[in-house]
This record gives sequence, structure tokens and C-alpha cells, in this order.
Amino acid sequence: MLKFLSKVKIEFNALDPRLASCMEFLAQCNARKAKESNPSCQIQVKRRTDDFPPQITVTFANGVEETFDATSTPAQHIRTLILDKGRVLETEQMFREAGEKWPVVIPDHELQQPFTGIKPKKAEDKPQQ
Repeated sequence: MLKFLSKVKIEFNALDPRLASCMEFLAQCNARKAKESNPSCQIQVKRRTDDFPPQITVTFANGVEETFDATSTPAQHIRTLILDKGRVLETEQMFREAGEKWPVVIPDHELQQPFTGIKPKKAEDKPQQ
């Protein structure tokens, strides 16, 4: 997950009963596998003393910043969103490195072409049991 990020900022009040998502996400960020995926990712924890709701702010490798409300968003959902967006960024980078335009625009006439798909195996092609 951290391989797509340059910075993670986790803010919470330690006495706030809604801090579970922040703590779980922090544990995921501190996991050995996560740290090994991007040792240069900055993990910043800000312990607050006010009633500010727990939140997680991530900065992607391309500089885009996204903030999650940790009171209503489970840590696993935040992780999934980061991985999904990271895969899109990875794909975008691959296209740009190959000299292709991004986003990929598929011409309408190609979208209208029928999809032949994969031929299903005939009954005689299936292995006998």
C-alpha cells in the first residue's frame, strides 16, 4: 500500500472512542511488508487534544492529496481505495513511459465492434474422468 504514497498523516485524539480506524491504519502502515514496499514514505502521527474528528490524509507519489474521515471509514476500506488509485497511477505511468497518451481514448467505432470472446470448449474436448 505504501508503495503508492509519499506521505501519510494520521490525526486523532487518544481519548476519542472513534479512533479505531486510525489505529488500525497506523498498524498497517507500520507493518514490515508495508515499510519495505516504500521505506521513503513519511508516516506522521499527530495526537490532538481537541474534539477534532480522527482523520487520515495520504499524499500519493504524484502529489495528489486525499483526506479520509476515519470516524466513518474503516481502515480496510481506506487501504482498498489507496490500492485501487495506486493501480490507476501505475497504469498511467506505464502508458506515459511508453509514449502513449493518457487517458486512453478508445474510438467509438471500436467500442461498437462485437466481442467474439473465448471459444467455449466442446464436450469432446473436455478430459474424460
